[in-house]
Amino acid sequence: MSEQRMEYREAVFENIKHVNENGQEFWYARELQKTLEYTEFNKFLPVIKKAMKACEQSGNDVEDHFAEVSEMVRIGSGVVREFDSYELSRYACYLIVMNGDIRKKVISLGQTYFAVKTRQQELMEEYENLDEDQKRLAVRNEMKEHNKSLADAAKNAGVEKPSDYAVFQNRGYQGLYGGLGVKEIHTRKGLKKSQKILDHMGSTELAANLFRATQTDEKLRREQVKGKGAAGEVHYEVGKKVRQTIAELGGTMPEDLPTPRKSIKQIEREEAKRLEQA
Repeated sequence: MSEQRMEYREAVFENIKHVNENGQEFWYARELQKTLEYTEFNKFLPVIKKAMKACEQSGNDVEDHFAEVSEMVRIGSGVVREFDSYELSRYACYLIVMNGDIRKKVISLGQTYFAVKTRQQELMEEYENLDEDQKRLAVRNEMKEHNKSLADAAKNAGVEKPSDYAVFQNRGYQGLYGGLGVKEIHTRKGLKKSQKILDHMGSTELAANLFRATQTDEKLRREQVKGKGAAGEVHYEVGKKVRQTIAELGGTMPEDLPTPRKSIKQIEREEAKRLEQA
């Protein structure tokens, strides 16, 4: 599967994903219905019912994955009405697409997307038993989610322009990598400008960066930091503190860790291919 197709597949379903106050992701049934190209909700309901039965037969609590809710739906001319619907977990969506009309191309995309996302969650839950490539994939995907939250926290602090966010991110790397910024890390790893640093890290290095991101996110929100300069300084100091902790534990500095042979993108392609063939 090409990288472009993978990104398209993710965008189709990420664009309708919601996150509740507990940080749990979910999808509304009527939004999913339209995305899966079912013209009427009544025609989509039998698919939902099949998925609910499959959920029950697998030993899971149906209500945990198919919560009955009211969904606000735009019906034209700016008019919005309330309709009965379901709040669906990732697993519920997976069961729905597995019971959907396989003649639809978008159903095939959905089957791969939700299979991959479900597998990613399994990887995090089974982390200690994973091989290095699987650990890298698990932490990298966790990093993607936390970087979205970090970007939101930075925006709230006043980091609004893409150029400002690039500076903000660079400060975090400089703190963690002993003064090395994005350009220097690229050079040290022998990467092209277009390649993402995080896609060429081992699990240990990724874990250090994940800790940097989550702690910066929390500190920006907790202390209600204001100003792009102040936000950048927080990112730098958190990165520096993570580096100090690594040193105190006798660990290897992130810039001295080896660069893996495979990129995360390559591992993702291999994992997607394996799931498609399963």
